[in-house]
Amino acid sequence: MRKHSIWALALLMIAFCLQGAADETREVIDGRGVAVAVPAEIDRVVSISDGLIEGTMLVLGEEDTIVGIGSTCLPKVWNYTYESVKGEPIVYQDGANPVSFLYPRLKDLPIVANGDTAPNFEAIAELDPDVVILRAGDCSLRYNDEAAAKTISSFESLGIPLVVLYAHNFNEEQHKDISTISDEIRIIGSVFGKEAEADDLAEYLSGQVDLINERTKDVPDAQKPGVLILGLSPSARKEGGAGQVFGLDTIESYFIEDLVHAENAFQDPGYFKTLNAEQLLALDPDSIVLCTAAGYHPPKELYEAPYYQNLQEMRAVKGKNVTALPWSPCNCAKRLEYPIDVMVIAKAAYPDRFQDIDLGEWLLDFYQNVYGVDRETAEELRSAQWMDWTEETN
Repeated sequence: MRKHSIWALALLMIAFCLQGAADETREVIDGRGVAVAVPAEIDRVVSISDGLIEGTMLVLGEEDTIVGIGSTCLPKVWNYTYESVKGEPIVYQDGANPVSFLYPRLKDLPIVANGDTAPNFEAIAELDPDVVILRAGDCSLRYNDEAAAKTISSFESLGIPLVVLYAHNFNEEQHKDISTISDEIRIIGSVFGKEAEADDLAEYLSGQVDLINERTKDVPDAQKPGVLILGLSPSARKEGGAGQVFGLDTIESYFIEDLVHAENAFQDPGYFKTLNAEQLLALDPDSIVLCTAAGYHPPKELYEAPYYQNLQEMRAVKGKNVTALPWSPCNCAKRLEYPIDVMVIAKAAYPDRFQDIDLGEWLLDFYQNVYGVDRETAEELRSAQWMDWTEETN
């Protein structure tokens, strides 16, 4: 009888310990400065971002916990075709967000937010997540307004732990502070108890930008070239314009002027501001960097499309000093690949100072270091971001 009592006591203690482990939580200070209690063991996550959260979770080895996503851009595969005065169309196929390319399972997950309407709270509750991680500033919760406050409040009423990240564009005071991405990465790391791994990732990304900053910080103002980031959005042409530009109050201008130490050729404020052909010709920058703007836009489009032949006298076009940023669908806020943008701008602005950096090879190193993939996969990822022009250039 005594033996049975001992076994019963032992089983009771084991059950108590297991229940205690299940009830354990860790405290996470999110982007709002709010202390959020999340389960110590997390099995189910709803992520609402355009790739920053999912990409970081992939690096941390936590991608299999994602049960719902908040972006229509994550699962989509993209294709574009452009007219050419040379007769042959310009074709780009199989473009993808890096995280969905590397982790195709995202394409099969339910989408609980799409950027056009409020998140589907009923669908989120049915997924029974241990935690929801929401990035404010991405396309699904883009603006710091009353609607955003209501969305966050509605999440909290579900009784599900909510960790909110603030992207660089969400609060006016941090609009041009890219260090917020490092903060976001570290918060995600703390959710999963992987602070050291998250810190390594954040340090690597900021280190790549620091390298660029160090090489160019001593350039005298009189020698700084003019760089224009240009969006060849079809909507600009529909409005009678030729393209869209980024003013001094944007993160793109911060990349040009504060990190690369060149000069933004567009010296007025404005985000995706539409200019006509005459205005672009008057700016006449030393180099042009094309960005994602209602689609992907390669240098060939600016060189060869019939609707851009009126821009052929621009100095950068005549000198073939037009490059392109990686394909970035739903580019409301920067993601893990932001150092690529800075490096492309730096190479365009200062080819001599970065002559030793082969951009195609640098990209492969970047993908391998960030995502831990082999060279073959890195090459495929470079193609998915439509950056193979770097090999053609070299």
